[in-house]
Amino acid sequence: MKFQVLDIIPHLKNPLTGEIVSTAERLNQVVQTARRAEELGFDSFAVGERHAGEFISSSPTTVLAAIAAVTNRIRLQTGVTVLSVLDPVRVAEDYATIDQLSRAAWNS
Repeated sequence: MKFQVLDIIPHLKNPLTGEIVSTAERLNQVVQTARRAEELGFDSFAVGERHAGEFISSSPTTVLAAIAAVTNRIRLQTGVTVLSVLDPVRVAEDYATIDQLSRAAWNS
């Protein structure tokens, strides 16, 4: 059995305080969550692409590249990729690059 964390990076007000963290802080939280998931033994971390609503995951490859810089073992994946608004060849190249940056040793 394998375990994965999927984040589509909602950027919402804290339900108790009504405060909202900056976009930079929220993205840093995602990177730290991925780092912690790796420490806890999760097999993979995925970021889903969203282009509407209160989400800041319109560029999951960029977020995954930041995660690749601070992790060593965890597999990085897309949770959702909206190919209808992207160049499919570029998507493949971007994810292949993240694959190389992540240095993950996977057992498929």
